Amino acid sequence: MVDGAAVGGTERSGRRAGPGRFGDWLVSDGLSLDVVHAYAGAPLPRRLAHEGVMVPGGGYLPDDDVRASWLAPTRALVTEAVQRDTPVFGICLGGQLLARVAGGTVEGAHGEPEFGSTPLTLRSEAAGDPLFGGLPERVTAVEHHVDAVTALPPGAAWLMESERCPYQAFRVGDRAWGVQFHPEAGADRVRSWDPERIRAGGLDPAELFGRAERDDLAAEAVWREVARRFAAVVRG
Repeated sequence: MVDGAAVGGTERSGRRAGPGRFGDWLVSDGLSLDVVHAYAGAPLPRRLAHEGVMVPGGGYLPDDDVRASWLAPTRALVTEAVQRDTPVFGICLGGQLLARVAGGTVEGAHGEPEFGSTPLTLRSEAAGDPLFGGLPERVTAVEHHVDAVTALPPGAAWLMESERCPYQAFRVGDRAWGVQFHPEAGADRVRSWDPERIRAGGLDPAELFGRAERDDLAAEAVWREVARRFAAVVRG
């Protein structure tokens, strides 16, 4: 079995974030996950001792060390992984953190928020990418963010975009990926959101839930394939 580390965070709603179904898929494809709940005080390793790193979402900016003291050691871990060419997969905050440590920029409350199932477009630059190459040109994924990457790291490959948020997926070097969306979350995650909070954001809960359910089956097949490919990169 090939070992991988997943660092857990929290969403803005306070719900615990983790590898979700993406982690389940990685396990099905032969990886063993060492999930570290850093937000709950679990210590991160001082040195990287895993074959891959996955950092899921959280309700913070990548350098919000005052509110989340675990971000500094997480940045150090991801930096070491990038330097050692260890595979990395960062989701939402995790993707923003990868962009930050590799020399990109991230801004809070930037542009228009994205919530629920969101259309994404595959860019031509993704054609030869180990994870995104050959995916459908149009696909959806669950989004839940107000912060965003505003400039990619120097030399990063820009892989996916959406209407409101350009930098939906990118690659740093050969084996580190960041995504703004949530491939680990399906329609069940959207159904768990507080309807009152959704209405307060000017959205219709029934419409948001219905769209997520309609898109779920096709989206799940795509992100399941991406997980399979990432597991192959880790194993390789």
